[in-house]
Amino acid sequence: MVDALMQVNTVILGAGAAGMMCAAHSGGSTLVVDHAKAPGEKIRISGGGRCNFTNLYAEPSNYLSGNPHFCKSAMARYTQWDFISLVDRHGIAWHEKTLGQLFCDGSAKQIVSMLTTEMAQAGADLWLQTSVGAVEQTDDGFALTLTKDGKDHRVTCRNLVLATGGKSIPKMGATGLAYDIARQFALPVTDTRPGLVPFTFPEGRFSALAGVSLPARLSNARASFDEALLFTHRGLSGPAVLQLSSYWHEGEEITVNLAPESDIFAALRSQRQIAGKRAIATELARYLPARLVDYLKEALAPGCDLTARLADQSDAALQALCDQLSQWQLTPGGTEGYRTAEVTLGGIDTDALSSKNMQAKSRPGLYAIGEAVDVTGWLGGYNFQWAWASGHAAGTAIAATR
Repeated sequence: MVDALMQVNTVILGAGAAGMMCAAHSGGSTLVVDHAKAPGEKIRISGGGRCNFTNLYAEPSNYLSGNPHFCKSAMARYTQWDFISLVDRHGIAWHEKTLGQLFCDGSAKQIVSMLTTEMAQAGADLWLQTSVGAVEQTDDGFALTLTKDGKDHRVTCRNLVLATGGKSIPKMGATGLAYDIARQFALPVTDTRPGLVPFTFPEGRFSALAGVSLPARLSNARASFDEALLFTHRGLSGPAVLQLSSYWHEGEEITVNLAPESDIFAALRSQRQIAGKRAIATELARYLPARLVDYLKEALAPGCDLTARLADQSDAALQALCDQLSQWQLTPGGTEGYRTAEVTLGGIDTDALSSKNMQAKSRPGLYAIGEAVDVTGWLGGYNFQWAWASGHAAGTAIAATR
């Protein structure tokens, strides 16, 4: 039994960051639909519950996409400063943590509340715990069957916005719905894979180091990041790892520099003159965590004996040791996958969309925004900024057609 027909100008599938931002700018007669019990669930859990809502240094160069130029238009028209102004207008206190990352002083729920307030003021309705059934194109736009409170509702709209995100964190209900609908309407979808995700290694390779963290530089042929490295029971995590994972492919080697900001060679050489009887490991423990130094006693290549005395080491031997510390070659077995990935790489092909308004070139009235699109940012508030910018681009374009 289908309830009476409901007509709106716009249906937005997904009450996440991009969907709510779009609704706040789409000009009313908008219905936002989500299967969750509350809007903005990824916002709520982000940043340790304080929401890393943008980054002071967000630029197109911080994004991966099949078309690296695609994000430029939307991001130029709605910048991090625009979102900061919105946050300020709502009286939400914030601070910069590091590397331009902005967090709420209080709770991430403040950002969710801000967005729902903006949506309500714009005249948008929100349906939660609602599932999406059939989606069809009509002469005037689209028709959807939505199930809410056990009842089916037939809803027609002029504009349909895909804002359901990607496949990351499935325990929160993430699915490939946006990709399925895109394919239904002949929009190409690029290959997808987990991004901003920890590396795994076989046989608990680093389990003895679980919990050890230090500043490091991780790199491969395409990218390099200087941030924290964290050893886990399953492998490697921490910001440097998450960043590099978006540039990594299966079976590829990575390089770890364990002391990118220290000249360990100069330090060892100097200490050789002052305290030559001291073991190399003892001196290294001044620059690296002691548990890591103990682990390296077995992990380094033959010939690098960390139990040996400094006085017995030539310059060449010390340099060989330091080269290993700065060029530790590792090959991850894989990643933890979508289960812990913060984002999905790939998505709806940008070639099928207008970079100005996020509308499908071949399907007027169909829009795709946020993580559903093949635009993925770095760790540190960049993906939220893309959500705000792409949601704003689509919302303002929809409002202009009313």
